[in-house]
This record gives sequence, structure tokens and C-alpha cells, in this order.
Amino acid sequence: MEFNHISVLLEETIDSLDIKPEGIYVDGTLGGGGHALRICERLNDNGRLIGIDQDKDAIAAATKRLEGHSKKVTIVHSNYQDIDSVLSNLSIGGVDGIVLDLGVSSYQLDNVERGFTYREDTPLDMRMDQSSTLTAKDIVNDYSEQELYRVIRDYGEDGFAKNIAKHIVKAREEKPIETTGELNEIIKAAIPAKVRKGQGHPSKKTFQAIRIELNKELEVLENSLDKMIELLNPGGRLSIITFHSLEDRIVKNIFRKNMNPCICPPEFPVCTCGKKPTGKVITRKPIVPSDKELMENRRAKSSKLRVFEKTR
Repeated sequence: MEFNHISVLLEETIDSLDIKPEGIYVDGTLGGGGHALRICERLNDNGRLIGIDQDKDAIAAATKRLEGHSKKVTIVHSNYQDIDSVLSNLSIGGVDGIVLDLGVSSYQLDNVERGFTYREDTPLDMRMDQSSTLTAKDIVNDYSEQELYRVIRDYGEDGFAKNIAKHIVKAREEKPIETTGELNEIIKAAIPAKVRKGQGHPSKKTFQAIRIELNKELEVLENSLDKMIELLNPGGRLSIITFHSLEDRIVKNIFRKNMNPCICPPEFPVCTCGKKPTGKVITRKPIVPSDKELMENRRAKSSKLRVFEKTR
């Protein structure tokens, strides 16, 4: 299957990076290389792009897409949480911009064999990094009822999390839950029919929750942003596209904390904690897709772009 993925908020993201032709840029979620290609087109021969992705299918697709710019591109199979060691290994001390396009690619969703979809019956997988041994099947069959409830409640924000967890545990007592279709039926049975009506696919929230837990998506994001800001050169920018409220909240809060790090009580006349801002938030409100983009790409619907600039 060909790696197809329409980059969301493409022009807005590229513009937000304020690209210098001779700069060094990192695409931490390389995917099919859509954002990376636009960055490369704005770089001169002295510019450089580092692409990072944990999905080997994405790396193969991006390598092909960027072959016309191969002299200025370095692609690394890794997770963006390891950006500091990736750059250190390349003897790069600072960069002029970093972009993250979070969530699942269209290719991962549409390639049934990857086990992300709730629309087809396929083995439960959901690994973004196929070299990882843990799969969605392991979570569904091995987590305790309490752990499943926590995951579905916190990462899926599903009001029926407790009942879904209970139904999963009951079903796996008879036989292991092995496919997305089997899990779909269990979730469906756990949510009253009158609630399911007009609410979209009943499995959407639970599948999202399991995927986030498996790939440690929120943990990785939370542990990476401060370090990314630190790696920016003065005036460098960090541009992040999120797709649900959990991701967006993390980005918003960490950006805000970096802009206003002071922890002194509000009644103090002057700051005594010594914490200085590392930069400023460029997007007072997140940038969202235009009506035109939403018509052309329904998966852009929940996307938001937030941008942070390092102190010049």
C-alpha cells in the first residue's frame, strides 16, 4: 500500500516556522514527508533538514519523496523524544525550527494490517513503531479492569469507560480478544443503543485511548517540549499540530509555562524565584483549518496549530 497522507495546515505550519534559507530544521514526525518537502523547498544549499520517525514505512515513503533534496536531508529512525541524542549524534548543537504533526497518519489508519482502524476486522496492533513488541492486543488482554478503566477514561474521555472495561474483562475470560472486530462488538454491547445513536462510531474513543497508551503518546509529548525549546537557536520556532484536546492542553500549558515561568506568589512586588522566560507564544489562539481545507480533507477537522518562539 502506498504511503498517502495529506499534511494538515501545511502552508500555515511552514509560514509559522519563519524559515531561514541557510537554517537547520527538524521534522520530528516525518510521516510521508509533506511538511519536510515544503521546508526543503525554502532551504538553500547550506540549509539542512533532519527528519525523525519511528515508523519504517513512513521513512521509506519520505526518503523517496525527498530524494530531490537528499544532499540537505538526514532521516533517522527514532522517536522525537530522543531529539537531543539524534542531534548530538549529528554534531548539531541547536536548530532554527522544529515541527511536530501529532496523531496517526492517513496511511496508518487506512492500512488495515496496521490494526489502527475500527472500521475493518483485523488483528489488534496499533504500533507506530513496528519494532516494538507490545501491541494493542496485549493491553486489551493483559491489563486489569482498573487499568483498562483508567486508560479509556483518561485517554478516550468516554463516559462509559467503566462499563467498557468490565465488558472487555468478561469477554476475555472466555477467549482472548484478538481482532478489532471482536473488540468493536464488546464496546458496542457496553454502550446503550440510545446513546450510540447519532454519536459516531462507538469504538472511536476506546481505540484512541488504547493507541495513546500503547505508544505512550502523551507521555512522550510532555517529556519532549521543554527539551525542544532548549534546542532552538535564538529566534527559532517550535510549531505543533495537535488533533485532540489532551495533546492540545499539554502543548498550551508547556508553552505558557515557558513564557511565564515565575512561581513567586502573586503578592510579591518583584520576582525572587529567578525563573526567566525562554521565549513567547506566537499563537495567542491556535490556528485552525480553513473551510476550504475542511472540505478537502475531513481528517483536518480537529487539528490545531500552536507556535512558540525562543527568545532572540
